[in-house]
Amino acid sequence: MLDQLIHCDKELFLFLNNLGNETWDAFWLLMTNKVGAVNIAVYVLLLTVSYSYLGLKKTAVALVTVVLMIVATDQLANLFKYGVARLRPCYDPEVSETMRLVKGYCGGKFGYFSAHAANHFAVALFFTLVLKPKFSYIGIFLMIWAFLVAYSRIYIGVHFPLDVLSGAVIGLMLSSFFVKLFIFAIAKFPK
Repeated sequence: MLDQLIHCDKELFLFLNNLGNETWDAFWLLMTNKVGAVNIAVYVLLLTVSYSYLGLKKTAVALVTVVLMIVATDQLANLFKYGVARLRPCYDPEVSETMRLVKGYCGGKFGYFSAHAANHFAVALFFTLVLKPKFSYIGIFLMIWAFLVAYSRIYIGVHFPLDVLSGAVIGLMLSSFFVKLFIFAIAKFPK
């Protein structure tokens, strides 16, 4: 059963990865870059909206909470990557010859689960839930953003779809915990 799932995952990866072409490569490289213009613009938007809705002190607590959430997500991803030891597509002999590696390097040898997907979905859900009372539209925007970043990992050839899906689910679960932590932390703040 697991072998069949992994086989289907590799087939889906090759299908999605090979849909790409040079015309779109720059866009997906921009989306996948953590400190690229798109992601920085989203972070500045979140900071601005958070400050306008939460004020300085609660925004500072939100930023500390998000930093802790990303550190936890990254460390859990590293634990899984070396614990599961699933090869990234470019290191997997079954797919490496027929895939597109869009960027010049593949990253570490192991790729389960995608920290990019986990981090972006965690941030997206965190701010969706924290800002929802005032900015209900922001959740749709943030989930589309997280999805595009997550998909970029398949497009550029560094993660299989299950790596990305698992990362997204883990990011969403961790985010729920950190939202509760944030709410607990600001409970004593004056209204």
